[in-house]
Amino acid sequence: MAQLAPQASPAAKVEQRVGLTDLTVKYSRPSKKDRVIFGDLLPYGEVWRTGANENTTFTCSDVLIFGKDTLKAGSYSLYTIPNKDKWELVFYATTTNWGTPETWEESKVVLKTSSAVTTTKMVTESFTINITDLKSSGASINLMWDQTSVSFPFTVTTDAKVMANINKVMAGPSANDYYASANYYYTEGKDLNKAAEWCKKAMDANPEAFWIQLLMAKIQVKQGLKKEAVATAQGGKALAEKTKYDDYVKEFETIIKENSK
Repeated sequence: MAQLAPQASPAAKVEQRVGLTDLTVKYSRPSKKDRVIFGDLLPYGEVWRTGANENTTFTCSDVLIFGKDTLKAGSYSLYTIPNKDKWELVFYATTTNWGTPETWEESKVVLKTSSAVTTTKMVTESFTINITDLKSSGASINLMWDQTSVSFPFTVTTDAKVMANINKVMAGPSANDYYASANYYYTEGKDLNKAAEWCKKAMDANPEAFWIQLLMAKIQVKQGLKKEAVATAQGGKALAEKTKYDDYVKEFETIIKENSK
C-alpha cells in the first residue's frame, strides 16, 4: 500500500567507502521529543534495535576488524545494548527481524564489541548513525542521540590490498601504474626513495604529464631536496601553463617560492 503520511521515524541510508571497502547502513530515525531517552524510554542493559521500525541493517563489502575480532563481508542486523557508561554493538546474522528478534539466539551473534559513552553538550534531536574519523586504514561507526555519543572504531585491509595490487602491476606497469603507486607511497608516508623512483619512471613514460611532475616535486620537498624540487616544479609549471591548468600552476609556484630560499 502507498504511504499516506510521513513516518514519525523516517527511514535513512548511509553509504560510505572506507579505503577500498563499501559500507551501507539502513535505519529509521526516532526523535527525542522532550523525552528522557537512555535509562527511561530505552532501559539500560536491554537489546535495542538501534533505531525504529524495521531492524537496522549493516552491509560491508569486505572484512572489518574491531580490535582482535574480524567481521566478514556480508549483511547483518545492527543491535546495541546501551548502558550508562558503555554500549555494546552487536552484529546479528539474520536481517529480516522487525525490531528485536522474538527469540534472541546467541548463536546468531556474529560479532560483539563495546565502547565508552561520551556525554555531549549539544542535544541530538533525531537518532543519527554515521561513519566518522575516515582514514584509508579505517573509520568509526558513530551513534548519537540526545546527549549521548558512542563511537566504535574499526580497521580495513586497505594497505594489504594496495600492496598486493602494486606488486602485481609492477611486473609490467604503465605510467599511470607507476604514478598511482608513487602517490600511494607519498600519501601514506612509506619509502620516499621508492616513491621517487616510480615517479621518475612515470615521468619518463609520460614527459608531458605535469601532474606527475607535481607529485615528484612534492616527494623531493619531503626528501629535503629543495633545489631538485624547484627545478622539477619549474618544468611542470611550464607544461601546465601551456594547457592553462591554473590550479596546477599555482601549486608549482608555491613549491618554487617556498623552496627557493
